Amino acid sequence: MKKSVFLGALTVASLTAGIAAAGTLDDVKARGKLNCGVSTGLVGFASPDANGKWEGYDVAVCRAVAAAVLGDNTAVEFVPLSSKTRFTALASGEVDMLARNTTWTFSRDVDLKLDFVGVNYYDGQGFMVPKALGVTSAKDLDGATVCIQTGTTTELNLADFFRTNGISYEPVPVENNAESQQQYLSGACDTLTTDASGLAATRAAFENPGDHIILPEIISKEPLGPLVRHGDNEWGDVVRWTLNALISAEELGITSANIEELSKGTNNPEINRILGTEGNLGEMLGLDADWAKRAISSEGNFGEIFEANIGEKTPIGLARGLNAQWTEGGLIYSPPFR
Repeated sequence: MKKSVFLGALTVASLTAGIAAAGTLDDVKARGKLNCGVSTGLVGFASPDANGKWEGYDVAVCRAVAAAVLGDNTAVEFVPLSSKTRFTALASGEVDMLARNTTWTFSRDVDLKLDFVGVNYYDGQGFMVPKALGVTSAKDLDGATVCIQTGTTTELNLADFFRTNGISYEPVPVENNAESQQQYLSGACDTLTTDASGLAATRAAFENPGDHIILPEIISKEPLGPLVRHGDNEWGDVVRWTLNALISAEELGITSANIEELSKGTNNPEINRILGTEGNLGEMLGLDADWAKRAISSEGNFGEIFEANIGEKTPIGLARGLNAQWTEGGLIYSPPFR
C-alpha cells in the first residue's frame, strides 16, 4: 500500500510540473467550458437527475465557477471520477478543478502537489449498519466485515480506529459509492464506512432507509473542499474567491432573491465590493466586475446551496452543525473582501 501511494505521488507530481505553466483561467476562457471533476454519483452532492443533468452540493460549486468565469453556469463538462482516478485526472489537466468530497490532508496538499482552495463541508467518518444487526456502537463491530472504498482517507482511518480499540475487522474493498451500496445491501459486509455525509446521502437512496442506522461514533476529521493544481495561483485564486463569495454572501444576507436589488448599490461597502459596484476586485482576478454576482446568482449563496441539496428538508437531512456560519457557532468563514 505504501509503495503504490508513493509511486502515485511521483506520477502526479511529474504531471503537475508539466501542467503548471498552462494558465488554466485562459484555457477555460478559450475553451468556453469548465471541466469539473465530480464523484461518480452521490445523491445530494453530485449525481445526474433523470434527464442526465448534474445536480448537487459539489456540482453547485462547479456551476458557480463557470458562471463567474464564463457567464454561464451550464458551461460545465462534469467528469465523474473514482477515488483512485481523481488526483491523476486533475494533475494531468483532464479537469480544471475537483469538487468531489475530497478531504484536505497534508500529503495531498504537499506531496501530490495539489491546492485545496477552502472547505465547503466539515465532515467526519462514520459507520452505517442494518438496524436488524442490533449494533449500537462502532466499538461493537469486533470481527465485522467492512465495505471500504480503496484509495481514500477512510481506508486509513478505519485501520487506525480498529487498532486503537483493539478489535478486528475484515475489509471488503469497493471501487466507488455505487459498488459499496450494492455490496452493503447484498449483505457482503456488515457495515459501510465513509464520511458521515456520504452515509446519509447513500441511505437516502435506499428503498427502505429506515432499516439502516448511522452509528454515533465519528472517528476522524474530514474537511472536504474543492482543489486545483499547484503552480497556477491565478486559477487557484479564481476558484478560492468564488467559494468565498458564496460564503460571504450568506453572511452578509445576499440571496438569490435580493441580489438584483443589492447590486444597484448599498450602504455596506463589502457588499458593494463583492457585487462590483465599488472597487476593482474582479479586475484583480482577471474577470469583470460582475463575476461574484453571477456566481451567487447561479444557485444561491452558501446557505441556499446547502439547504437545497443536503439540508434538513431534503432526503439527505443534514443539519448545518459545524457547517453553519461562524456567526452562528459553526466553522464556515470567508476572509474579507477588501
